[in-house]
Amino acid sequence: MALTYIGLGSNLSDPQAQICSALDKLKQLERCKVTQVSSLYFSRPMGPQDQPDYMNAVIALETNLSAIELLEQLQSIENNAGRVRKDNRWGARVLDLDILLFDQQIINTERLTIPHYGLKSREFVLLPLAEIAPNLVLPDCDSIQELANQIDNNGLKIHSKLS
Repeated sequence: MALTYIGLGSNLSDPQAQICSALDKLKQLERCKVTQVSSLYFSRPMGPQDQPDYMNAVIALETNLSAIELLEQLQSIENNAGRVRKDNRWGARVLDLDILLFDQQIINTERLTIPHYGLKSREFVLLPLAEIAPNLVLPDCDSIQELANQIDNNGLKIHSKLS
């Protein structure tokens, strides 16, 4: 089974409920098993600041799905939650599910980039990831814990523990 890490985010339509619902759906995916769940974090939005703060979390998931099959499952969960894809890359959203890592694979296609292109620069990804996988090393040999120790937390706050 492949060990993958998924970032969860929401800032619309009761973000905590959106993330909890997405987590429940991820736990029900066939050929997948959620093995770790980070705390739920409040974060400031990237890009335009005229939108609500985000709630974010990261999970570890073991799967027999390919990376593309997993992406399709995640996009289905997003769509069922009411996600509308717009041209505005950093706009508000009901639900955002991103594959951060897929084993130690490096994937760079039109549909999918792994490791996730923003993984090293986003406190709302690095800090929850370091919480559940402090010894994780990225395919390029960067340590998640070292990256997390170096990043500005940008006001990131733990809200609560997810289960």
